[in-house]
Amino acid sequence: MLVHQYKNNGYNIVLDVNSGMVHIVDELVYDIIALYKDIHKNKSCGFDEIDKEEVLQEIMAKYHNMEYTSLFEQETGQEEAVKTAVFEAFEDIEELIQEEALFTEDIYENYISDFKSRQTVVKALCLHIAHDCNLACRYCFAEEGEYRGRRALMSYEVGKRALDFLIENSGNRKNLEVDFFGGEPLMNYEVVKKLVVYGREQEKLHNKKFRFTLTTNGLLLNDDVMEFVNREMSNVVLSIDGRREVNDLMRPSRGGKGSYDIILPKFLKLADSRNQTNYYVRGTFTRSNLDFSEDVKHLAELGFKQISVEPVVALPEEAYALREEDIPEICEEYDKLARYMMEMKKEGKEFNFFHFMIDLSGGPCVAKRLSGCGSGTEYLAVTPWGDLYPCHQFVGEDEFSMGNVFEGIRKTELRDEFKCCNVYAKEKCRDCFAKFYCSGGCAANSFKFHNDINDVYDIGCRLQKKRVECAIMLKAAETDEI
Repeated sequence: MLVHQYKNNGYNIVLDVNSGMVHIVDELVYDIIALYKDIHKNKSCGFDEIDKEEVLQEIMAKYHNMEYTSLFEQETGQEEAVKTAVFEAFEDIEELIQEEALFTEDIYENYISDFKSRQTVVKALCLHIAHDCNLACRYCFAEEGEYRGRRALMSYEVGKRALDFLIENSGNRKNLEVDFFGGEPLMNYEVVKKLVVYGREQEKLHNKKFRFTLTTNGLLLNDDVMEFVNREMSNVVLSIDGRREVNDLMRPSRGGKGSYDIILPKFLKLADSRNQTNYYVRGTFTRSNLDFSEDVKHLAELGFKQISVEPVVALPEEAYALREEDIPEICEEYDKLARYMMEMKKEGKEFNFFHFMIDLSGGPCVAKRLSGCGSGTEYLAVTPWGDLYPCHQFVGEDEFSMGNVFEGIRKTELRDEFKCCNVYAKEKCRDCFAKFYCSGGCAANSFKFHNDINDVYDIGCRLQKKRVECAIMLKAAETDEI
């Protein structure tokens, strides 16, 4: 019966984790819910067994300290006003409990045995169309596109077989996803085009629908590429870190020159040509720009409407890696960004920030809530040679090589291990309020820091919680405007 309470930007927010219900309450109700939680935990009693007189006395003692007297009449009738308000709050809270909108039971854990034994199909591939890059980004987990291996471009034959593999292993699923990834995929542009043509042919033959996406650093973007991308790509990820000095510090060319002035005009043109939808500019912030909210603002003020600036994931020995002591400053940056977004919306200049996008009405299906991206089961990465890995971040880790597109999955035990990777398999996630929003975080990051896909990357976990809180607050602000 997980309930998370926090205050942000003047809102008292209560999240009932298991139902997903969010309640915006006044100070009194907020305090009473906290007392309900404490009494339930300390006395191991049901919520219908809670001694309301005990709660009343606790509240009266607190409010007699005059800290909250502005909430009630400040004359001789104050004590009666508090009592009346408390009993009205009791009624509201009990109604929410009865409606299964507060202190609800966990309905997902009982589902976990069925979840582990479920039949999965492959629905998405990350095609490493190029293990090569024309930038030398300092934080690149792919080591400038080489992935701890050698430079290579995927052949049409390997890519064609990858699409066939996806179709053959997709079961009855109609909608399939393929991301052209690198390195820099536009270094192998002709093969990208040929594979899209082949995919469109196969759609008709197999009653499938491909959703193609492309991730690019922009150096090779031109009018011909943009026309093709706008015609064939459902989404495009454009890599830029924000302000010129920030971007050029971490994303130089192989010759050491900055990339900002080259890519920015192209990205602006492409974003406008897509009517500011179905793309996003994607940046990474490091210890060198902990004031990353300024980079988001910079991109928004340039006119971009779909923005993602994400924390770098790097081992502590790297100078640019985020550290535990940076977390308070980063959290304050998220708060600053949320307030800025509220201001921009009031001015009619709203934009989307990827990590603040949250669906409180329905949200992801149960499988997504429990296991996230589906790496190693529904989502696989394909190297230029056709080798299969659980996702792009595992490429180059030999122990995670699962097979290849010609012979299929050979390490079925590895696939089964990923199938069982979920929020109930991770001790740090079981009692976390954000578990159904992050689904346990990234398995690759967990392995990188703990050598275990069923652990969590701790700094990333702390920041994810903050982002969820900000996202819910923004939803609360939207409701408040109606």
